[in-house]
Amino acid sequence: MARKVTQSAKTLNTGLAWAMGLLMFFPILWIILMSFHSEADSITTPFEMLTSRWSLDTYAEVQNQNNYGKYFFNSVVISVGSTLLALLIAIPAAWAMAFVPGKRTKDLLMWMLSTKMMPAVGVLVPMYLIFRDYGLLDTRIGLVGVMTLINLPIVVWMLYTYFKEIPGEILEAARMDGATVGSEILYILTPMAVPGIASTMLLNVILAWNEAFWTLQLTSSDAAPLTQFIASFSAPQGLFYAKLSAASTIAIAPILILGWFSQKQLVRGLTFGAVK
Repeated sequence: MARKVTQSAKTLNTGLAWAMGLLMFFPILWIILMSFHSEADSITTPFEMLTSRWSLDTYAEVQNQNNYGKYFFNSVVISVGSTLLALLIAIPAAWAMAFVPGKRTKDLLMWMLSTKMMPAVGVLVPMYLIFRDYGLLDTRIGLVGVMTLINLPIVVWMLYTYFKEIPGEILEAARMDGATVGSEILYILTPMAVPGIASTMLLNVILAWNEAFWTLQLTSSDAAPLTQFIASFSAPQGLFYAKLSAASTIAIAPILILGWFSQKQLVRGLTFGAVK
């Protein structure tokens, strides 16, 4: 009897998980369906779109109107560049907080995390003035710096939790053998925390790729990423739903594919150190 109850509960949980997954995926599916139809057909229901004419004409119009390759290149540079810079700063910081903590380490971590709770628009004016005065408006290096700063608290927090699960005795043994701080971090700590670092990198790339507020405010053409590419299809005359959907689909496709193929590593990294 207990086995039947357990099996029923497992089946119910599986069904609920599938239902939740399909519910969350439905908006993406709707966007994809709209992208393969004309503007007139795109405002119908998803069920009507399944039976109406499908075509790639909208994608051709989107590509002809804007150069997707330029926006894609900018997104890659900004996402990867900000991720590498954030790791370069966060790994030593997380090492110090995990293995050489001070009296205010926990307070510092909480303060860093609290900065994510502040609305971005609250610092828009000073950030814009700084970018204007130093010639960073519409530059990739400026956006790399912004993405690094806004995601750095999360990166430090994640690496800190991963590093805390690594026995400190291993690092102490390395110090006794004459390892310097740099060697300790580079050759001992980093290899042991590869799953956690990998998941942190993936999460940071996703966050930087999807960031829209700062990219729309601080860029116009030269350094504009894919979020600007999507926004370009919203005109004063109204929203062009089919074109907007096509632009959104080709903008999110790379990050969806990356997430799909790296989901195993991402889950492994996010659960790294959870079981002792």
